[in-house]
Amino acid sequence: MKQDERRILVTGGAGFIGSNFVNFVMSQRPNWRIVNLDALTYAGNLANLTDVSDNPNYEFIHGDIRDRQAVVKALSGCDSVVHFAAESHVDRSIADASPFVSTNVLGTQVMLDACREVGTIERFVHIGTDEVYGDLPLDRPDLLFTEQTPLKPSSPYSASKAAADLLALSFQQTFDLPVMVTRCSNNFGPKQFPEKVIPLFVTNLIDSLKVPLYGDGLNVRDWLHVTDHCEAVLGVLERGRVGEVYNIGGNNERSNVDLTHTILELLGCSKDMIQPVEDRLGHDRRYAIDSSKIKAELGWQPTRSAWPDALAETINWYKANESWWRPLKEKAAQGVA
Repeated sequence: MKQDERRILVTGGAGFIGSNFVNFVMSQRPNWRIVNLDALTYAGNLANLTDVSDNPNYEFIHGDIRDRQAVVKALSGCDSVVHFAAESHVDRSIADASPFVSTNVLGTQVMLDACREVGTIERFVHIGTDEVYGDLPLDRPDLLFTEQTPLKPSSPYSASKAAADLLALSFQQTFDLPVMVTRCSNNFGPKQFPEKVIPLFVTNLIDSLKVPLYGDGLNVRDWLHVTDHCEAVLGVLERGRVGEVYNIGGNNERSNVDLTHTILELLGCSKDMIQPVEDRLGHDRRYAIDSSKIKAELGWQPTRSAWPDALAETINWYKANESWWRPLKEKAAQGVA
């Protein structure tokens, strides 16, 4: 299939990263056709896709990746898959692991089997997370996650994603399915469901509510702007090597307490708005990505993740789009799933 004629199935394309990817690809590859398969769980939102909803090259299908018949139908005519669909909130996985195993593991198995059945898929990009590696010690800033780092997940969420990664790679080895796996660091940007830390803290402060900071706040994450992530995934889809894993990071390590202080400063709030809370069970201390492989092979590097400007732009998006996030935040507060 020629690059300018691709027809891609994107799973989970109404979620945060998936919708940003759909919008990004349709702006960068206007001749491509995209089929978006999404179950529209609590975190899926078709309002994320208003810019492309009328585009004749875009099609939305309401369906579940665990439904093989629906997946096979959605795959009709497609030559590529980008598989974002997943349950992704660690706190929810601690409360109930069942949806994570069902969607992330069994759903991925259905996707892979369906791709074998249709027999037309030339590229399958499975979207993973750096959380599958476990964590790194705070006192060893020289240590980074590479693609060879052993998997040591700490939460039911990350364990389910590790299982999905290995399942996808096994289909490449056993059945020669053209699978590639990406593992990204923490994403931020517009249209992120307001249960995640940055939109939660920003929207709380807009409403003059305190922000809940876990434990000592020293846990470190590498922050990656969602559009940088989308650009990297597009590169893997087009030029990545089948059977390979690609780490994608923002070169932007911040402790949770430093992140919180920056958000407070950008919104003109005092540190009195911090509400310390009991630490999360199994809370990983540090994530840090080595992205040298994708940079060397595909020429990708983050250009939109620089602090604090990228964070300020994200905050301004939430300030300007209260009508987008407020109904979702009310759903999250009510525990709607």
